[in-house]
Amino acid sequence: MPNYKLHIQYDGTNYCGWQIQNNQPSVQQTLKDAIEILIREKISLNGSGRTDSGVHALGQVANFSCEQKLGLYRFRYSLNNTIPDDIAVTEIEEVDASFHSRYDAVSRTYLYFISNKKTPFFKRFTSFYYSPLDISYLNQLSKWLIGERDYTSFTKHEAETENKVCTIISAQWRTLNEFSIFRIEANRFLHGMVRTIVGTLLAFHTEKKTMDELTKIIEAKDRKTAGEAVSAKGLFLYKVKY
Repeated sequence: MPNYKLHIQYDGTNYCGWQIQNNQPSVQQTLKDAIEILIREKISLNGSGRTDSGVHALGQVANFSCEQKLGLYRFRYSLNNTIPDDIAVTEIEEVDASFHSRYDAVSRTYLYFISNKKTPFFKRFTSFYYSPLDISYLNQLSKWLIGERDYTSFTKHEAETENKVCTIISAQWRTLNEFSIFRIEANRFLHGMVRTIVGTLLAFHTEKKTMDELTKIIEAKDRKTAGEAVSAKGLFLYKVKY
């Protein structure tokens, strides 16, 4: 049975997230429905990971298997004309039957965009921060996040999964014109983890806290010790590595 890998971009503003949920529009359901209409088969559409309500994607990956052999160029063209304009399938390829977009992923990378200038043109995709950011200080803090640790303090739902251990591979800030961009790569992320990390780092920036205090938050394994999560609209799933 042919197995197809999709590369997907979406504006998450109007969706409850990637994952199918009852009585709420999701990216996964929207894509699944469109594919089934085109191929006239029921499918299981696997995503590389969930993105929360309002979170966007530049590099989401999904896969599905079906009975028929698809003409890739024609199918991608038809699919993009069937789904809404806020979702796009940028690439489709046939892969090995054993490939699974979630379980075969080695790491995921997220970007968080902050604008230091209020503008109506970026309001759907960036958070506005009222004062200039000290990127050097934020990068010093971010280095302390790298490594394999229990990140219970940064997850939205502490009881959702027993295993709270993640390996953060890199975490760094940079500026690009009027934007400050946080990039973080890890083998896996907990629910709400990236937004809580960004919110905590920004709170440290405002209060000029020390690295030792960040270590205490991690070691506490208590969500109440970390900062408030930032808005979902600035967050993008950027890349999934296999």
